[in-house]
Amino acid sequence: MIDFTKKKFGVISLGCDKNRVDSEKLLSIIKSRGCEISDNINEAQIIIVNTCAFLNESRKEAIETAIECAEYKNANLEKLVVSGCLPQKYIGELFGGLTEADVFLGINDYDKIFEALECAYKGGRVDYVGAGNGEYVTSRTVTTPQHYAYLKIADGCNNRCTYCLIPKIRGDYVSYPIEKLVEEAENLGEVSELILVAQDVTHYGIDLYGQKKLIKILQNLTALVNINSVRLLYCYPDMIDDELIAEIRDNKKIIKYLDIPLQHSEDRILKLMNRKGSRREYLELFKKLRKNIPDIAIRSTFIAGFPSETQEDFEGLCSFLEEARLDNCGFFAYSKEPDTPSAKLKGQIPYAVKRERVKKLYAVQRGICSDKLSRFIGKKVRVICDGINYDKNCFEGRAYFSAPEIDGKVYFNSANAVQGEYYDVYITEYGDYDLYGKTEDFQI
Repeated sequence: MIDFTKKKFGVISLGCDKNRVDSEKLLSIIKSRGCEISDNINEAQIIIVNTCAFLNESRKEAIETAIECAEYKNANLEKLVVSGCLPQKYIGELFGGLTEADVFLGINDYDKIFEALECAYKGGRVDYVGAGNGEYVTSRTVTTPQHYAYLKIADGCNNRCTYCLIPKIRGDYVSYPIEKLVEEAENLGEVSELILVAQDVTHYGIDLYGQKKLIKILQNLTALVNINSVRLLYCYPDMIDDELIAEIRDNKKIIKYLDIPLQHSEDRILKLMNRKGSRREYLELFKKLRKNIPDIAIRSTFIAGFPSETQEDFEGLCSFLEEARLDNCGFFAYSKEPDTPSAKLKGQIPYAVKRERVKKLYAVQRGICSDKLSRFIGKKVRVICDGINYDKNCFEGRAYFSAPEIDGKVYFNSANAVQGEYYDVYITEYGDYDLYGKTEDFQI
């Protein structure tokens, strides 16, 4: 038996916030064995690269990261583990191609980490993809700043968008039991902002309980004394009903913010994407949300250059942005992914055209964001402090209309600000996406 307590582990997590949660649970499994986690990869005897495989760029990043890590075998590194989405989907090509890795684990195999390592130390490279039982783990070693954390309430997806690999990597939608999620949230300790994530949080509970249970889990989580607020990401538009809107409006712990990934606005393209809803229905939803929750912030994501997208389709998307006036947006060039229906569509758009369309979309949204932010000049905004920005020599934080890592920030001067605490910031300047100001106690 290998004494792993004498080994230092290093973990690199790639990809989305849902992957981060998986990595945090893996870290907890390692720590529960009495092993040491090192932030310095140079010191690690065992490095784990938890991968993403959603896009070609993410697969390339994962392989390059693993190869770079393998170079540490010239120093302290003994075993390199590649886990997560990439081996889950591509283990057939990966095991023979990525010979730098010693152990491969899929998305449900983290419980087998030590067994797989034992085998690798005894007999060389091992493939443990599919060997785990996928047992739900409620303990985490949180890697975000202490005042906020993500909670993944489900895995997989049933939406079958024609451009997306997620169902072929993560499988069908699987909701996690309410009692397990509540236990996990309680174990996180004091949290200023709990961010709920899944491929689609609005479908939560249908597979497990036979009906939608997002409101139920929201009520359970916001009843916890250690949870100060809850933010919702990735809400599908067709699932946002009057009952959910009322819960967001009336529950004081729910942040008045929704991330609603639309991906496009034009009906023909939405149909090709296998997305539910239409331009008219999306605009009506935004109108209803703003009527019921006047201060609600709405974020979305869009894909430019989907196969057969005409200039007219693209201009329609630009005009949609002007009409919708969303608070935050992300834009991505369509990526032709193997094993997806859209990869077989005629009318693939040249990369240069897709890139220019993304730039134009950002330019349109930049003007919208700037105009919205200009209205805060001379006003006080409630801001959670995320820490110190040493480059700007000030504190940085977020208003309710900004989620961590994806939206704008509020940079502010203060006599003293504590990470995770809330402050009233008097806004003096604005940029394309950010606000600038000071607290009342700040004196130059």
